[in-house]
Amino acid sequence: MASLHQSMGWALAAVPLLALSVLGTVDLLQTRATLRRSYPLTAHFRYGLEAFRPEIRQYFIEDDQDEVPFSRQQRALVYQRAKNVSDVVPFGSELPMYGTQYEWINHSLVPAHAASHDFRVPVGDERAQPYTASIFNISAMSFGSLSANAIRALNLGAKRGNFFHDTGEGAISDYHREHGGDLVWEVGSGYFGCRDAKGRFDEDLFARHAAEPQVRMVELKLSQGAKPGHGGMLPGAKVTPEIAETRGIPVGQDCESPAAHTTFSTPLGLLEFVDRMRTLSGGKPAGFKLAIGHPWEWFGIARAMLDSGILPDFIVVDGAEGGTGAAPSEFINHVGLPLQEALMLVHNTLVGIGLRDRIRVAAAGKITSGFDIARTLAMGADWCNAGRGFMFSLGCIQSRTCHTDQCPTGVATQDPARWRLLDVPDKANRVFHFHQNTLKALRDMIGAAGLEHPMQIGPEHILRRVSPTEVRSLAALYRFLEPGELLTGVPEHAVFKTFWPSARADSFAPPARASAMHVAKRTH
Repeated sequence: MASLHQSMGWALAAVPLLALSVLGTVDLLQTRATLRRSYPLTAHFRYGLEAFRPEIRQYFIEDDQDEVPFSRQQRALVYQRAKNVSDVVPFGSELPMYGTQYEWINHSLVPAHAASHDFRVPVGDERAQPYTASIFNISAMSFGSLSANAIRALNLGAKRGNFFHDTGEGAISDYHREHGGDLVWEVGSGYFGCRDAKGRFDEDLFARHAAEPQVRMVELKLSQGAKPGHGGMLPGAKVTPEIAETRGIPVGQDCESPAAHTTFSTPLGLLEFVDRMRTLSGGKPAGFKLAIGHPWEWFGIARAMLDSGILPDFIVVDGAEGGTGAAPSEFINHVGLPLQEALMLVHNTLVGIGLRDRIRVAAAGKITSGFDIARTLAMGADWCNAGRGFMFSLGCIQSRTCHTDQCPTGVATQDPARWRLLDVPDKANRVFHFHQNTLKALRDMIGAAGLEHPMQIGPEHILRRVSPTEVRSLAALYRFLEPGELLTGVPEHAVFKTFWPSARADSFAPPARASAMHVAKRTH
């Protein structure tokens, strides 16, 4: 018996040795990886460590302030507020107060206190069905990129907190409708939810869905901050029969929105289409979302507003730092204008043409705290939208596997084994608490500055260190136009001087000066 046990022990020990021998032999014989041929077996240890490098860095190496793309401190703040636990900080700030780019809001010796933290902004007062929006809302994230239970929890949280939930361009799903929270229906270039068999805009479908009482505003998506000029993309692994039916697309195939719209091709055409959406919706506020790129294209839209008198009720400015489930590296890192510069350009233009008081401006791009909201409003926004901040409130751990359908928290996946584990009532409470506690923090902060409503925040209230010995307010750092200034001349501002005079309402084409530069590079 002892001999039998000994023989079995040797056999069991031989199995892993045999497996390693086979693996080493395969490494030596294969030709695709030189590293494995040079270092059979040991090369696999490198691959293993490389696979876990992001997790190792996030949990053990990175500093609390390292933003990649959100710092541990930013994420921790969202988690604390979402769980409705204490978010107080002991012993002092960890931020480098004498480092450049440090920002703060100046306080007053006469603090104020608002009775409520439910700050709201009226939109489309002149329309048949106006809306009053919270100053903090859920940014565009489609069903498909997010799971069914994530959509349910976001919408239930929005219902409880009386703020809106942007559908993203993936259409209105049954999960958006289930709890009845306010929706802003975003329509992208794929016209999902309102497209015919050939992918063209279908007026009847749009009118039917836009008439739903839950839809409070309609939004045309021109471009997205994380991948402007590229169009949206949902990997085929996430295109389930349910998503295919919601969007009107084939099951299991990569779903790519066209980079450009097919219903219009000029600034004037864009405004006419927004007006068409407003009419078809029964007079609900209508606007568009864009990431700013070529300034002459945005100026062309502004010119079209002046020439036609057709105005959007709101414009959403999406910064290049915005997130997405899947985009090429070059687009995420090197395409589009960051939020602060983009917002300033849009705000200044509307002020300069005398229309700022008639059009609401929203902004989206890495908003997680009350100070983020305050700074963004100081630069010209009326309200803020957040995507990844609300994803953190659902339990997202920034694993950055959104594009693989293997999200470990069930937020950004269509795998039922993963998303069904996301508890909707619990996560909806967290969405609600994150929203409420962030606005309470904003109320207390602006109260310390002597203000009673966020709309009173101006660029003079926010300070930024620009060198170890110099501090500037945003009012001093940026050139703010006077009301109507663009109607009487061209201001001493480089972008306006270069591109405003040649902007056209009938074309997005580049001005002659830019075209001449292209010609100069050609070989004759």
